[in-house]
Amino acid sequence: MATSPSHAAYGSYEQYGPYGTYESYGAHGHQHPHPRWWQRTWVRYTALIALLTLSGLVILALVRRETGTEGFLVGLGLAVLPVPLLIAAFRWLDRVAPGPWRNLVFAFAWGACAAALIAIVANSFATQWIATATADPTSADTLGATVIAPVVEESAKAAAILLIFLFRRRDFTGIVDGFVIAGVTATGFAFTENILYLGTAFGTDQLTGDSGIASVTAATFFVRIVMSPFAHPLFTALTGLGFGVAALCADRQRLRRVLLPLSGLLLAMGMHALWNGSASLGPYGFFAVYGLFMVPSFGLLTWLVIWTRQRELRTVREQLPAYAAAGWLAPAEPYALGTMRARRMAREYAGHHLGKPAARAVAQYEEYATELAFLRHRGNRGRAGPDFVVREQELLHELWQRKDIARPALDHAARMTAPPTPVYGWAPMPYAPPPNPYQY
Repeated sequence: MATSPSHAAYGSYEQYGPYGTYESYGAHGHQHPHPRWWQRTWVRYTALIALLTLSGLVILALVRRETGTEGFLVGLGLAVLPVPLLIAAFRWLDRVAPGPWRNLVFAFAWGACAAALIAIVANSFATQWIATATADPTSADTLGATVIAPVVEESAKAAAILLIFLFRRRDFTGIVDGFVIAGVTATGFAFTENILYLGTAFGTDQLTGDSGIASVTAATFFVRIVMSPFAHPLFTALTGLGFGVAALCADRQRLRRVLLPLSGLLLAMGMHALWNGSASLGPYGFFAVYGLFMVPSFGLLTWLVIWTRQRELRTVREQLPAYAAAGWLAPAEPYALGTMRARRMAREYAGHHLGKPAARAVAQYEEYATELAFLRHRGNRGRAGPDFVVREQELLHELWQRKDIARPALDHAARMTAPPTPVYGWAPMPYAPPPNPYQY
């Protein structure tokens, strides 16, 4: 392999070891002692999987007991319909710097199993206690829906965001990450909740003999699946927004890093309470809250996340030219990596010439380059941690390993999508096909 450029400017791999990471090396390059048994990764993963599995089995039994087997199957079939669409939407928003699938799987499983179990048990206990204390079951149900449920459910869902924020900090870098993790967690929670509501509605219809569009099942499906599949993701996204802004703060801003997630959680609880309480505001209360608060809030938050995504692409275009000047990247790469169209075209070009392995290599190259740009951006703003040099070298090493496949593909994409004026010092030259690395 050719010697990597500009070691003097960016450090050397030998200083930290070829596989050194900021988890295993301290600020001065000294390896930490071996962790205790309960600190080992496999122990944590095993405990987490066991917790989620146990929660899933318990919630499955509880929901099936409430709905019956037939009602459970009907509820499951209807509740699963919006899930692929919501997951696809969140993955689309996360395309600039996609987080690992394991984080999304954990978030969905936590929402569907652990958070749903906490909510069902806590809400039932609180409602029964209020009904016993006040001797008024009707007011207990209203109070439970508008006060208890928002606090319990949003706190349970926020736990997943907190865990990823604390233990997967490298994957949690800003607003989009917070929005996506929160949305996927809430999608899992809504999935389980919809099974319960739709299955119960089906059981009611079985008892009354109603069917068709006038049935309770049809009404529940219309309200929860058609009109408001984004309700729970919208509430929890406010918590994710607080964590996302906190991720942008410097480590020394500890008070802000605590207050921002708490503020987002309180906003999520407030909007959830308003939504649950809309049914008690009269025959038009639900539609008033839906039209005046839910839809505008959803539109505003969606605009914010899309705007943030565009800003991330701009950060890539602004930060990577320094590495191109040092010889780590080709001159056209900062532009190509800063546009989604060029990135997609580069993957397609590599896949067409060599197949899926090459397309995956280009996709990985794009992800590492994006993370490198974000890392440098944090460093320029004084928010880089003590692992900055180590992580920078890791990312540059990963890029160098894939450059022979990725550079021709990105050069082709840059030429095909180049604007008529120079971009960040790179002007498109008369087209000449680059050497094809796939022919050897």
